[in-house]
Amino acid sequence: MTSKIQSLNDTYELNNGVKIPVIGLGTWQTPDGEVAQKTVEDALSLGYRLIDTAAAYGNEENIGRGIKRSGVNRRDLFVTTKLWNDHHGYQKTKAAIDESLTKLDLDYLDLYLIHWPNPAPVRDHWAELNAESWQAMEEAVQAGKIRAIGVSNFRRKHLDELLKTAKIRPAVNQIYLNPSDMEEDVTAYNKELGILSEAYSPLGRGGLFANDTVVSIAQHYDKSPAQVLLRWSLQHGFVPLPKSVHRERLEANLQVFDFTITAADMAKLDGLHGAAQVANDPDQTDF
Repeated sequence: MTSKIQSLNDTYELNNGVKIPVIGLGTWQTPDGEVAQKTVEDALSLGYRLIDTAAAYGNEENIGRGIKRSGVNRRDLFVTTKLWNDHHGYQKTKAAIDESLTKLDLDYLDLYLIHWPNPAPVRDHWAELNAESWQAMEEAVQAGKIRAIGVSNFRRKHLDELLKTAKIRPAVNQIYLNPSDMEEDVTAYNKELGILSEAYSPLGRGGLFANDTVVSIAQHYDKSPAQVLLRWSLQHGFVPLPKSVHRERLEANLQVFDFTITAADMAKLDGLHGAAQVANDPDQTDF
C-alpha cells in the first residue's frame, strides 16, 4: 500500500522503464462524435495526460481529434488502446494496430493491450491466438509503433500461458478493480510478476456511491464518494481510469491529492467485497 502519490504529475515506472501517469481518463461508453472530442479536450485542459480507449469502444477517431484539438504536445501524453476479440492472431493483430494508429491519427501508441484473454468464438484455442497476437505486438514495439504492451481482464492462468512464449513481459494488466472486487489473486500475481494493475470502473460503475461505509468515510474527509474511491485506488498502487463526459466531474476526479486515507479506513473499504458489481469471469462470458 502506498500513500506517497501526492500530485497529478506523479508517475509509475513500468517494467520496461516507460513512465505512466498515476490517474487517467477512461472512455468506455463515451459517445462517439463531438462528445468524445470535447471530453478529451476538457480532460487534457484540466491536466489529465493519460487517455484510455479501445477499438471496441468505437470512438478512437474522435479521441484522436480531441487530442489534436487540445494542442497538448504529443510527447506529454500517454495514449492507450486495445485489441478487440475479432482481431486475435498474428496477421489480424498487425492490421488492428495499424488501424488504431490511423483512427487515432498518431505515429505511435504508449500502451497497447489485449482486451480480452479468451473470446467466446475462439475459446478452444485462445492461448495459441494470444501468443500470435503477442508476437505481433512485440514486433510493433521493435518497430517503434508501441512503447509498452500489456493485457486486460487476464487471470493468473491466462498470464501463465502468455509467458510461455512471450519475449516481452506484459507491463500492465487492466482489470475491473474497486472495493467491491479487489481481485486479490490477480493483483497479487501482477505485483509478483512486475506488472502494473490498472483499474477500470474504479468507481464500481456508480454502485458504491450510496454505500454507507463509503459515504461515511467520504464525509469524514470532506470528499465525495468518488474521490474517496479514487484515492483508495491510488493508495493501493493502482492506476484508476475514471470516466465522465462532464467537465465538473472530470475536474472533481482530480481533487484526490490533498488527503490520505488512514490504514483503518482503507481496511473498511477493503472489506466491501460484493457491495456492488464484481468482475466478470472471462472463462464464462459469451463474447
